[in-house]
Amino acid sequence: QVQLAESGGGLVQAGGSLRLSCAASGRTVSSQAMGWYRQAPGKQRELVAITDGGSTTYADTVKGRFTHSMDNAKNTLFPQMNILKPDDTVVYYCNSSYINSDATKYEFWGQGTQVTFSS
Repeated sequence: QVQLAESGGGLVQAGGSLRLSCAASGRTVSSQAMGWYRQAPGKQRELVAITDGGSTTYADTVKGRFTHSMDNAKNTLFPQMNILKPDDTVVYYCNSSYINSDATKYEFWGQGTQVTFSS
């Protein structure tokens, strides 16, 4: 069982930056696909970025503004969000997944962290 603990959400100004974190327990981040999703009210959850096998893929909406980094010693994923726009102020969810030796896929979610523009 993998547990994901998110932190770092909060108030931010338009054009500002915010660094989130997702601490994993139960399995190393390097042995899983680690991703971030986000969800606006009334909309489906969408992929922001995913790191798998050392390679990171970003959604077109965040390319050039968001980056992923992983600290294997801390077993933590650090999404860095820059040049924040109004559409970025939603709830962000950490996600991890792996396929076991029996070909079963396991997937886990964090509790979510809210990013909001301050006036």
